[in-house]
Amino acid sequence: MTVEAANSAEYFKRAREALAGGISHENRYTEPHPIYVNRAQGSKKWDVEGKEYLDFSMGSASLLLGHSHPDVVAAVQQQMPLGSYYANCHPLEIEWAELVKGMYPSVERLRFTASGTESTMLALRLARAFTGKPKVIRFEQHYHGWHDYLMYGMVAPYDRSASCGIPDAMRELTIVSKPEADAVEGILKTNNDVAAIICEVSGPNWGSVPLVKEFLHSLRSLADKYGVVLIFDEVITGFRWSPGGMQQVVGIRPDLSTFAKILTGGLPGGAVGGREEIMRLLDPAFAFNGRKPGVTHKGTFNGCSIIAAGAVAAMKVVRTGEAQKHANEMASRIREGMKSTLEKHQIAGTAYGDASTFHVFFGKTDKDGGVGKLDPAQIRGLPKELVRGYQLGLRNRGVELMSYMGGVTSLAHTDKDVAFFLGAFEDTLRDLIRDGLVGRA
Repeated sequence: MTVEAANSAEYFKRAREALAGGISHENRYTEPHPIYVNRAQGSKKWDVEGKEYLDFSMGSASLLLGHSHPDVVAAVQQQMPLGSYYANCHPLEIEWAELVKGMYPSVERLRFTASGTESTMLALRLARAFTGKPKVIRFEQHYHGWHDYLMYGMVAPYDRSASCGIPDAMRELTIVSKPEADAVEGILKTNNDVAAIICEVSGPNWGSVPLVKEFLHSLRSLADKYGVVLIFDEVITGFRWSPGGMQQVVGIRPDLSTFAKILTGGLPGGAVGGREEIMRLLDPAFAFNGRKPGVTHKGTFNGCSIIAAGAVAAMKVVRTGEAQKHANEMASRIREGMKSTLEKHQIAGTAYGDASTFHVFFGKTDKDGGVGKLDPAQIRGLPKELVRGYQLGLRNRGVELMSYMGGVTSLAHTDKDVAFFLGAFEDTLRDLIRDGLVGRA
C-alpha cells in the first residue's frame, strides 16, 4: 500500500525514484522542489499542504475559461459513462470541427492531433508534401514544440540544437532567420527549396518578446511571391487573442494554422487547419503522387470523444468573445498597475503584453518606454538570479506565474485577484530592490 506524502518535498523525494528527474515536464522543475497541486477551481489552485495560489499559469495558457468551468465539467461527466474513447468516428468530432471553422475563415478543413507539438509536426509534413520541397524558415527563439524538426533556432546559439540527441541533418532542413522581412526575402531569393515559413504569431515564447504586427503581413506577401506555405502557430494565440485568434486581429489568412491549448477546453489535444487544397492531402480517398492518402497521419487519441465533449462545451463559450473581453481587461489592469508600481519605486523597466497576457522587463527600455525595439536577447536574457527571485517572491506570496516573467488571465479572474497580484508584485519588487537585483530608472 502506498503511503501518502505529507508535503511537496516528500512527494518530490518519491517522484525522483519513479519519474525521470522527478518530473513530467522540465519547466515544472523548481528548486528546492516543485509544488504539488491536488485541486483547482476558477482562478485558484491549492497544493498538497493546503496553500492557496492565485493562478496566472492557467494550465500553461490552456484555460481561458478558468479551472473547472462548469460547462466543460458537465460535458465531460455526461460523456464519460458513454465511453471515453471509441477508436471510431463520432458526431462530437464533427461538431467540434464545425465550431472551429465558424471562428476561423482560413480553416477550410481541420485535422485533430494529440498535442500542439504534433500539430506543428503535421503542418510541416503537409507543407513539404504540397510543395515538394524540404526546408522550413523559422525565427530566432520562436517555440513550436519539442520535436526534432524545429529545435535549431529555439535558443541561442541558433546554429546548435537546443537538445542533445537531435541529428545534425536536421540543421540542413531548418533555416533560422531574424524576424525581419528583408532577412526572409534574402533567404527566399537564394533558396528555391523552401517549403514553408512558420511563425509564433505573438512573438517568441508566447509573446514575451513581442513581434511587430506589420511583419506578419510581410510574411503573407513573401509567401505568396515565392510560393511557400505560410504556417501560423496559434497554439498560444488561438482563441485567446480573439475567437479567431491572432489572424482575426491582424486580418491575415495563413495557409495552415496550428492549434492546441484552448482548442480543447484545457484537455489534451491539438489540430491543424487550413486551405482545402493542402488539407486534402490527408484524405484517404484522394490520390496524391501515387498515394492514398498523400500524407499519412495517425494518432490513437486524435479527436477522442471525452476530449471532444469538453472541447465542444468550451468552444461554445469561446465563440461569444466574452471570455476574451473579460480576460483582456484583467490583464490590461495588471499591466497598468505594474507600470505604476515601477514608476512609484523608480525602477528601470516596464510591463507589457497583448490580449490576456502580462510580462515584466527589468532594465533600460527603448526610447518609447517599451521593449518593442530591444534585442530579443535582452528581453530573454535577464539574470537568472533576478528571474528566480521574481518567480519565487510571487510564489511565496501565493501567486503562480505561467513562465519566465509573465502570466495569463482568464474569464475566472476578478478585480479582487488583480488587486491581490499587484500587492504581491509590489512586495516582491521591494525584495528585489533590497537584494540589489533591480536598478533605478
